Amino acid sequence: MEEDLGYSKVEHVVGCHVEDAVTFWAQNINSNDDILKLSCALAEVCPQANSIFGNPDLNKIYGGCFSEDKCWYRCKIQQVISDEKCQVFYIDYGNSEILNRSDIVEIPWKLQFPEVAKKYRFWGLQIPPNQDLNQFDQGRKFLCSLTFEKKIRMRHKALYQDGTIVAQAECGEVDIGEEMVKKGFAEKCKFPPNASSCEEKNSDSVQCLAWNVKGSVPLWANRCNPAVYSRRKACFGDQLATSLRNSTGNHMPLAKEKNTASDFSVGSNISLAKIKQDQALFEENEKLKGEKEAIKEQNQIILQNYKELELKMQHLKCELQEEKKASNETQKHLEKTLQICVGIKMRNLAAKFKILKEVRHKKMNVHFGDDLSEAVEVVTEGCLATPSSLENLEKIWTEYNLAQEMIQLCKNVSEGESLILKRNEVQQSLYHAVEEFILEVDQLPLSERSRTLQRLSTSLEAMYGEASEADDSKEVFQQFFEWKHFKLEEFSRVRSSTDASLQILAGWFSGIKKFFDLTSEVTLNSEEVVGNVDEVLENVESNICKELEISLVFKKQMVEWLNRSPNIENLLLIKKALKSLKARLRWKLVEKNNLEETDDYNDCEMTKIKQEITTLRNSLFQEIHKEKKELEKLNYLVQKWFPELLLLHPEAGIQKYMNSGGLLTLSLERDLLDAEPLKELSTKRPLVCSEVQDQKVLLKGYSVDVNTEAKVIERAAKYHRAWSGLKEKSGLLQLIYLFLCKSDPLAYLMVPYYPGASLGALQASKPLTSEEILKVMKGVACGLHTLHRADIVHGSLHENNVFAVNREQGLVGDFDFTRSEDQRASANAMKAGTLSLISPELKMGQPVSPASDMYAYGCLLFWLCVQDQECRIKEDGTPKLDGLNVEDKVKSLLLNLISCNRMTAEQVLEADCFLWPSMISVLPQDEPGKEHEYEKAKEESQDVTGLDGKEEDNEIDTSQ
Repeated sequence: MEEDLGYSKVEHVVGCHVEDAVTFWAQNINSNDDILKLSCALAEVCPQANSIFGNPDLNKIYGGCFSEDKCWYRCKIQQVISDEKCQVFYIDYGNSEILNRSDIVEIPWKLQFPEVAKKYRFWGLQIPPNQDLNQFDQGRKFLCSLTFEKKIRMRHKALYQDGTIVAQAECGEVDIGEEMVKKGFAEKCKFPPNASSCEEKNSDSVQCLAWNVKGSVPLWANRCNPAVYSRRKACFGDQLATSLRNSTGNHMPLAKEKNTASDFSVGSNISLAKIKQDQALFEENEKLKGEKEAIKEQNQIILQNYKELELKMQHLKCELQEEKKASNETQKHLEKTLQICVGIKMRNLAAKFKILKEVRHKKMNVHFGDDLSEAVEVVTEGCLATPSSLENLEKIWTEYNLAQEMIQLCKNVSEGESLILKRNEVQQSLYHAVEEFILEVDQLPLSERSRTLQRLSTSLEAMYGEASEADDSKEVFQQFFEWKHFKLEEFSRVRSSTDASLQILAGWFSGIKKFFDLTSEVTLNSEEVVGNVDEVLENVESNICKELEISLVFKKQMVEWLNRSPNIENLLLIKKALKSLKARLRWKLVEKNNLEETDDYNDCEMTKIKQEITTLRNSLFQEIHKEKKELEKLNYLVQKWFPELLLLHPEAGIQKYMNSGGLLTLSLERDLLDAEPLKELSTKRPLVCSEVQDQKVLLKGYSVDVNTEAKVIERAAKYHRAWSGLKEKSGLLQLIYLFLCKSDPLAYLMVPYYPGASLGALQASKPLTSEEILKVMKGVACGLHTLHRADIVHGSLHENNVFAVNREQGLVGDFDFTRSEDQRASANAMKAGTLSLISPELKMGQPVSPASDMYAYGCLLFWLCVQDQECRIKEDGTPKLDGLNVEDKVKSLLLNLISCNRMTAEQVLEADCFLWPSMISVLPQDEPGKEHEYEKAKEESQDVTGLDGKEEDNEIDTSQ
């Protein structure tokens, strides 16, 4: 209590707690309503508040659950008894008790105001020094009967440093102090303190805490329910229980007060004060011992860190010496190399030039695959023609087989005889056709052609290895000719570059020769002669190497291609790196959780661990990206050349990757992500938000079993393939990853997170403008066109599943992959505001179709255009467009979308209103001046229209 107290001040209070026969706590009578409001506020806040954690602040106000009535009151922590218990002081009533940590909670700052109860002491009175425990207890009870919940008039006399008010107390006509003296529970001081001396003295009420004997505690039978009375009574409930706790050895807060001979006659209280002083010294000594041990342990840690750093410094010094030594050796080697580098370069260049010269002399014209070209020519152009008699032979043979079948089916003898005669005639014709075919075949040069093919086959096998059959020989030959043409062009280009660079080098040598000729009278500039010789030599060497590579490496490349086998070593190495990263990340997450729960919380260490976790997560996603790229390569090899990879390496997961269209990953797990639950959006399935490589993502959880898991993967893969064809231009929300939870039957789908970008959220906060509506809905039409072209019906289009990214890019969101198209359409979630987006045919029980998607699209556009206008609905549930004040082109589009014969998504993209988005005024709330500007812009647009009636690509901004 800090305000100035005059000795003549009179205050009316109500007693709430008694410490001893001369000291009690009381509340100002005017604070009754404030206490009631405070109790109600605590009853609302405290049950939902967090319990105290770590080391509590002894100066802070908390909420405590009183053990007698289980109600909440404000308190301060006086002492931490153990890890589980603390001693608290109820600041608004004056009593104290020991509570569990779980019964002490944080309260908001608005309840952190000064205490209501004040401590009072009778003026000029003290407790007799020879008073025993029984008399002490009776004195408390008697004073309680005089003060508890009774109106008392206090005449202030003085103020102690601890805030205790020394006053004269009167209850009605009764002087309470005089009554205590009459009963022998108190006595008058020999030297009553004056106002000035009281400011430097403390209360001697600590005597009551020094008793160390057991006494009976009466039941608090008169305690009332705080909800019934206007004044809380928790203050007095522990008045006797506190005495019992004190007598059983529990620590109580001690008011440190100084008593001098001029104030009171202490008598035998000196022994009690001595005991209390010894106890305080003992506690202080124990506290200092604990601090000493902590400092000692900290010193040991610092010493150990110092030694480790010292060893590290020595190690670094050794490494630095080795680096210096290696650097000196490298420098010496470079100095020696520089002295002979020109000679070395010229020798290498000369050696390569010699090889190139030999190659050119042996084979002036490079013939890429001439032997193959000859074989192709023999096979394609020199092939034998089909004998002309073969066609007649096949025709007669077919007639013969038919005659035989007729005889087998015949059951009449007379009819059978005629069929036999006919068969015999055909048989004679067949005999003559066979003879004619044999004569024609004998005249063909089969032996000569067989020998030619055998010779070519032997030559090619010796050159390129064993041959294999091709399904389409024409396609193979065409590929070969294209390859040969490309190689010849490349070789011609490289040879020209080589000749040009050698000519430049020869000219440089000629200039050098003239420069160093002492007999020559021509004076040359040294800079012009030398020039950029390093670049010249580099070009010559590079061109020579390219020509040699093309000339000599062809057969080597062919052999390598024939002997190449698929290799999944890179994928296995990536998977191994992923396992290591996931193990390290899990360990760091455990360290973070342990540090958060420990009492020795360190901000610097926590920041360091969080940075390491972020680095590990980024590395993990980089490796997952590498794994995806490697699986793409293997997927191509499986489809084109090596289907046996699926059989040989099932552990690689190639089959699952192929089935999911590259969407499923087996290396991602839910517990590795720093995910924040989105409770407000998790109405149907668990949704969590996370961040992956600086991109906010949303994880959608789907409950799956053995059957639905395959369906989810199949539907998500089909959607992902549709998106992959156009990607950002598809108009669809991207599916980033699909992964399965190992511990629970859940499949998680990762998609980009656009908070507040759905049409429902935008229209509720800041509706789209006319131009923005057309831009967004054009993107939505593009998304539906992508889905319908991939034979996918969305079936779940609504205001929260269509996004306007940056208020201009329209995206169609994904749908529930656990449900079929018809199940999605019948979920009754397709709404925009109060407008139903379900088409009339769906309400009649017909199956879902792209047309039903376009109806939902039209209703969405109608809902965006209407905004503040009245939305009228027909009896069949379709929107009523009569009287709708929108631009004619938009209204025409709406009519074609809501009618029975609806436009397709592709036709919507070609609608007039999407060709000139800046000219269309969807909403009717335009200013009067802007109507004239719109008409003017419309006239200008007609001037720039082509003769064919089609508008140009220019955009006219009507807002200017």
